Order: sequence, then C-alpha cells, then structure tokens
Amino acid sequence: MLNIIITSIFVEDQDKALKFYTETLGFMKKHDVPSGAHRWITLVSSDKEEATELLLEPNVHPAAKEYQQKLMDDGIPVTMFGVADIQKEYNRLVEKGVRFTMAPTKMGEIQIAVFNDTCGNLIQIIQQV
Repeated sequence: MLNIIITSIFVEDQDKALKFYTETLGFMKKHDVPSGAHRWITLVSSDKEEATELLLEPNVHPAAKEYQQKLMDDGIPVTMFGVADIQKEYNRLVEKGVRFTMAPTKMGEIQIAVFNDTCGNLIQIIQQV
C-alpha cells in the first residue's frame, strides 16, 4: 500500500514562506537542511508530527514559475488545509494580517475560504460539516 508522506508547494522565497507558514499559520518545521543553492524545508501540523509533510519547494524552474503564476492569475488555490472551525480560523488569520480572496462560504456540506500566502500561492481552507 502506498502512503502520501510529502506533498509540496512552490514558493518564491523559502525564508519568507517558512516564516509565514510557521509564525502565521502555525505549522511546525520538521526538516530544514541544505540542498544545493536552496534548502529541503518541510512542515507538519503542530499536533501531528508524524503526519504528511509539506515541502516548501523553491520555484526556480521556469515551468514552476509559470505554473504558480497561472494558478494565481486564475484564482485557483494550490492546495487545501482542513480546519475544525472555519470562522474561528478565518478571524484568527485576519487578525494576523492574512489577506483573504474569499471569506468563509458554504458550499453544500462544506465551507471554504481562500487566502494569499504571500509567497505566490492561493491556499484554500475547508471545514467539512
């Protein structure tokens, strides 16, 4: 059986992304090791240290930059994070200065919201009702 152990998102600046994802969003740094001109930086949910890791992948390849820009231009979130209480999380992040492109919105059995991660991506949060 296969398991998802790491997923990645492209970021424009690894240091800026690390700060935003840890200090603002509340993820915990799991790995931060040199990897050539860049670093292998992975994060985990602060309460699930052995869960799937999120890799902050530098967008240095032209295809990565184009992919990231096209998703941003079209308003498409690059990934989705689950939350227990979307309104509470939305309020917490707004207080920290996070810019949302979509406030919490009910869509059938779920609620979603979308924010800009300041590193070239839109991120969707979801509360499954």
